[in-house]
Amino acid sequence: MIAFIGLGNVGDQYKWTKHNAGFWVIDEFARRKKLTFNPAKSEYVFAKHKSKQILLMKPTTGMNQSGIAVKSIIGEYDLLIPDIYVLTDDVDLPLGSIRIRPKGGDGCHRGLENIIYNLQSSAFPRIRLGIAGSDYKRPSEKYVMKPFNDEMSLDAKIMVNRAADAMQSIITRGLNRTMNQFNA
Repeated sequence: MIAFIGLGNVGDQYKWTKHNAGFWVIDEFARRKKLTFNPAKSEYVFAKHKSKQILLMKPTTGMNQSGIAVKSIIGEYDLLIPDIYVLTDDVDLPLGSIRIRPKGGDGCHRGLENIIYNLQSSAFPRIRLGIAGSDYKRPSEKYVMKPFNDEMSLDAKIMVNRAADAMQSIITRGLNRTMNQFNA
């Protein structure tokens, strides 16, 4: 089984903030596959694709505590760490870009940091979604908690669709071929 885990914050006040890019991609993929999310026993919502062993998950713990939910899902579904794909925003990548890696560090991202801490491993694939628009200024904490302006929203939507395409490619073509195509 493969699990795709989108990172974000729950609640209407966060729904359209840049920090929820991981949620947006998971939602787009679920929409394409006509999947609905259900509450879990632990702190996440999930959707499961019946014909293929695919699990979509969104933690409900808040971005900075995502590792709690990820650790739960690994235990509940008996997943291997390399079989979880984490989708997250990245202020170090230009808006619209996607970077897929088989493993890596946290890149100063608190959600990834918490997952690495809870799993005691950084050996999980991740799909990083570039959110740094022309208006990006530090501190990152303020920037990621705002929505894109109208001018940048189209680029964000294109990126979300490309990332959902990358998820499908991982399922059908594997991680290496997907990285070669989408990291270019």
